[in-house]
Amino acid sequence: MSDPVDVLRRYHDAIDALDYAAIEAFFAEDASYASKGVGALKGKAAIMAAFRRYFSEHPDQVAHDDRVEKLGETSARSSWHLEATSATTGEKLVRKGEETIFLDAEGKIERVDVHDA
Repeated sequence: MSDPVDVLRRYHDAIDALDYAAIEAFFAEDASYASKGVGALKGKAAIMAAFRRYFSEHPDQVAHDDRVEKLGETSARSSWHLEATSATTGEKLVRKGEETIFLDAEGKIERVDVHDA
């Protein structure tokens, strides 16, 4: 069984590097992703399309995990904060919140829940 804290940290490292192939490899085909920013997404393809749209608009995002904790054998949560700038408007984006990931039996992310603080 994969350690969910390790998966979460490596997943965030891939996001920080904007390594789309690595990000995609973390997700199960039928994964779900829910956040205020993108709403409810279902499926790896929809999730990756949302990542590409977001980072096209906010290519300079800098995010930091303030805390990462194991919730169970297949879940972990991070408390995070980020800053980014809109490529279209130049507006600064500042967010903080919590993200919880849930892994399937193969150690792939099957669900991500993001909640802004």
